[in-house]
Amino acid sequence: MSDVPPALAALIDDFTAVSTQDRLQLLLELGQELPELPERYADHPELLEPVPECQSPIFLVTEVEGQGEQARVRLFFSAPAEAPTTRGFAGILHEGLDGLTAAEVLDVPGDVANRLGLAEAISPLRLRGMAGMLGRVKRQVREKAG
Repeated sequence: MSDVPPALAALIDDFTAVSTQDRLQLLLELGQELPELPERYADHPELLEPVPECQSPIFLVTEVEGQGEQARVRLFFSAPAEAPTTRGFAGILHEGLDGLTAAEVLDVPGDVANRLGLAEAISPLRLRGMAGMLGRVKRQVREKAG
C-alpha cells in the first residue's frame, strides 16, 4: 500500500483484517476518539467549512504550517455525537492524515473508503460524504500551501 501514507495504510490494514460487522465497530470507535475542536474554532464555528455531501452536519478546517509541498497539515472536524458514522469518517481522516505534509495529503487516492472495505457495510450515500470530506481537505490544503 505504498500509495497511501503509513498511518492511513495501518488503518486500511486494521479495517480489512476484520469482518464487516467489526469494521462498523472500528468506525464507531474512531468517531469516539475524534478530538474536540480547539477553542479558536469551537468559539468561531463560522471558520469551518460545511460538507454538504454528508447526511449529517459536519464541518472541517485545515491549518497549513509553512508553504509548498513540505508544509505540515493539521485537520480539525466538528461532527455531532449523534452522527457516529460521520464522526468515524472524520476520525479516519484525522488519524490517517493529521500532521502529514501537504504533498502527502494531496497524494492520497480518492478511493480511501473502498480500500477500507466500508462499501460492504455503509451505504453509497454515506461513502460519498467521506469522499466529500477528503475533497474539501485537499482543496483547502492546495489553497493554503500555495
